[in-house]
Amino acid sequence: MSDPTQTDARRIAEEARDRVRFEEEALDLSDQVFRVARHLVGSREEAEDLMQETYARAFRSWRSFTPGTNLRAWLLRILTNLNIDRGRRQQRAPQTTSIDEHSDYYLYNKIEEAEGRPLDEERVIEKLSQGSIVDALAHVPHNFRDVLVLVDIGEFSYADTAQILDIPIGTVMSRLHRARRILKGELAEEVAT
Repeated sequence: MSDPTQTDARRIAEEARDRVRFEEEALDLSDQVFRVARHLVGSREEAEDLMQETYARAFRSWRSFTPGTNLRAWLLRILTNLNIDRGRRQQRAPQTTSIDEHSDYYLYNKIEEAEGRPLDEERVIEKLSQGSIVDALAHVPHNFRDVLVLVDIGEFSYADTAQILDIPIGTVMSRLHRARRILKGELAEEVAT
């Protein structure tokens, strides 16, 4: 018969090793988590706060992670849920821009209209800085921006994005379509000014 004290000590040691392994693997993904957080929120400071909250929640809930599954997706699911909660707390009203007013050539037409002459691609690239793209992305409504960031920036598949956000794949596709149109309109405004 085994000694209960030794059994408890062995169990505690195994749990400690599992937790350390989990934390190391999770921290290895911190650059990717931060990159997604940075695109979800308006500023670097907000992204750092969101990432810190994500890791705090992940470390508190580490036992709920199933080893052998996608840790990155699990962390990003926590991140997006926290961001959704953050958005609800701020009670930001979604931007009310008609999606239909932006045709596929809206950006091209808006720039050409502002310039009064045919589009010069180099001039457009000069006007669009990284900061203006981040600012335009911040104007995309919260639910649409989450999908846009995960698919276009995080390079997740529609299925992975649906799993992370806990929404159907069809919703991912429609939100992505709308998010791209809104972003295109925001970028057109930036270039036209």
